[in-house]
Amino acid sequence: MISDNTLDQASGLRNMSIAKKTKVVAVTGGKGGVGKTSVSLNTAIALAQSGQNVLVLDADLGLANCDVMLGLRVHKNLSHVLSGEAELDDILVEGPHGIKIVPATSGSIDMVELSPAQHAGLIRAFSEMKTPVDVFIVDTAAGISDMVLSFSRASHEVLVVVCDEPTSITDAYALIKVLNRDHGVSKFKVVANMVRTIKEGQDLFKKLTLVTDRFLEVNLELTAIIPFDDNLRKAVRRQRAIVDAFPRSPSAVAFKTLAAKINKWPAPSHASGNLEFFLEQLVN
Repeated sequence: MISDNTLDQASGLRNMSIAKKTKVVAVTGGKGGVGKTSVSLNTAIALAQSGQNVLVLDADLGLANCDVMLGLRVHKNLSHVLSGEAELDDILVEGPHGIKIVPATSGSIDMVELSPAQHAGLIRAFSEMKTPVDVFIVDTAAGISDMVLSFSRASHEVLVVVCDEPTSITDAYALIKVLNRDHGVSKFKVVANMVRTIKEGQDLFKKLTLVTDRFLEVNLELTAIIPFDDNLRKAVRRQRAIVDAFPRSPSAVAFKTLAAKINKWPAPSHASGNLEFFLEQLVN
């Protein structure tokens, strides 16, 4: 039985999503090591450089690493919000060009297995958040866990990051299949990451669509081709994003192109996103 209080809270979140016109983008891919966090952070910074208010949620709740990649010092994280020690606005960490990061924890199984009460606490935290957000990027964990699927289906757009490796293509297909067949997601935007040439990126996209066109009713769009870039490793060692450390490098230019495309995506006209998966879990 759903209480009136919960329904009021649900209505509030939906109205918030519409009023704020926040674009919610999940960056996922199935396999680990394909560069999801790099895509998330570099795209976020490129969006911020274009004047957007950007929030990044490190959604690998038990193995967070966004703060480490940017060399940021974190004093409090989502676990402190859940325990009531801090508000969500209080734990936000500011990164390059003003992006805001919601830090999760690292090495904590408790954050992966949240109770209904904890879900309710996070609903309140996000609904009461005062920080303005134009684009909300959710950097998901690897795999096809319930948490990854929930984050992805709650977003307005799903960016699937794929590398030219058989396991990456297989895992990306598995993720798309589950989201489509079990959760009704039919549109996906593909990022071909760490490819040597534009043609290699296009061929990688064709390999994926050959399988999806045969077995699924989905619409895939090749949204970005991010080239392999030696400067990326240099930037990682310096704990900086490549769009910031090497702004004229090939991959940095590609990330800025991706950000420009996101800027052109229409603002949401309905409330699907803004972490409604928390709401779903609570109500269910």
